[in-house]
Amino acid sequence: MNHVIRKLEHFVHLSAADRAVLNRAAAQRVRSFAARADVAREGEKPKDVHLILAGWACRYKQLDDGRRQILSFLLPGDICDLNVFILEEMDHSIGTITPVTIADLPREFFDDINAEHPRIAAAFWWETLVAAAIQREWTTNLGQRTALERMAHLLCEIFYRLQLTGLTEQNTCEFPLTQSDLAEATGLSKVHVNRTLQDMRAGELIVLKGKILMLPELDRLVSTGLFNAKYLHMSHDGRQLDAND
Repeated sequence: MNHVIRKLEHFVHLSAADRAVLNRAAAQRVRSFAARADVAREGEKPKDVHLILAGWACRYKQLDDGRRQILSFLLPGDICDLNVFILEEMDHSIGTITPVTIADLPREFFDDINAEHPRIAAAFWWETLVAAAIQREWTTNLGQRTALERMAHLLCEIFYRLQLTGLTEQNTCEFPLTQSDLAEATGLSKVHVNRTLQDMRAGELIVLKGKILMLPELDRLVSTGLFNAKYLHMSHDGRQLDAND
C-alpha cells in the first residue's frame, strides 16, 4: 500500500476512489535524488508540494557560517508543507539523508481534492496538524528535556512514525541517521550525542548495528524520554468521516 494512504488511514478510512486518486498522484511526476542533496532550497519560489515516496529527508535552516539546524525529519508517506503555495519563497530548505524518491504534487491536484474529495482534504488537514504538533514537541525537546530525554524522545517518535506506515518489524526499524544528523536535530554537540548513545546502549535502551535500530524495551525508552504518543494522533480521530467501502 502507498505509504501516504497507510498513514492517512490512521485518521480516516478512505474510499476506493480516494485511494485511487492518491495512487495516481504518487505515480506521476516522480523524481529521484541522491543522498545528501537538496530537494528545495531556502529562497527559491515553491512550485509543488513534495510527497516522500521512499527514503529519508529533513527540513533544515543553515546559518551564514555553515552551522545547520535540522527542523524535522521527513519519512516515507510524509507530505512536505501542504501550504507552501502561499509563500513567495521557501523559508527553509529540504535535503535528503538517504537516496529519496518524491512525487511532485501541483496546486491543481489540491484544488481538485478540495472540490471533489472532502475525505482526503480532511485527512490532509490532520496531516498538517500532526506536523505542527511534532514541531511543538521538538521545541520542547530543545528547551526543556535533558540530553538523554531528548534522544530517547526523538527515537521513540521516529519509531512510532515508521510504525504508522508499516516500516517497522517488531521492535526494529531502519535508522540511517548519523551522529551529526542527531546533533543538528537535538541541539547537542557530536561529542554529547556520542556519549548519550553510549549511555543508552549501556543501559540496554537501544541496540544500533549498522543502519538498524532495535528497541529491546520500548516501554522503558518511552518512560526515559517522557514520551506521550498522543500528539501523533494515531487513534482514528476522523472515524466519523469513514468511507463505507
